[in-house]
Amino acid sequence: MTTAHSPARSDAPFYLLAALCGIGAGWADVAINDLLFTALLVLSACMLLGLLRPRWPWRWVIIVGAFIPATELAAYVILAVKPTRAQVYESFLAFLPGIAGAYGGSVVRGVIDNLRQGK
Repeated sequence: MTTAHSPARSDAPFYLLAALCGIGAGWADVAINDLLFTALLVLSACMLLGLLRPRWPWRWVIIVGAFIPATELAAYVILAVKPTRAQVYESFLAFLPGIAGAYGGSVVRGVIDNLRQGK
C-alpha cells in the first residue's frame, strides 16, 4: 500500500547551512567590524533559509544569530582579538534583522506556494 505523502526530507543540511552562515557573518563582524554589513548578512541568510524551509522560521534566527557571538568569543580566545563593549552588544543585536529575514522569507514562500496552486 502506498501513500500519497512523499517521505519527509531531512533538515540536517539546512541546519548546517544556517551554522555556516552564522559563522560567516560572525567572521565578517570580527574582520570588518561593521554592524550594518553583519546585519545584511544575517538578514539575507535568514531570508534564504526561511524561503527554503518556511516552517518554524524562528529556528533559523536562533541558529544563525547564536553563531555571531560564538564567533566573536572564538576570535577573542584563539586570535586574541579584543572586541569593544559595543561590538559585543551589537553581536546580540544581529537577531533583529534575522527575525525580519526569516519571517519575511517564510511569508514569501507561502505566497509563492499559493500562486503555484492558483489560489
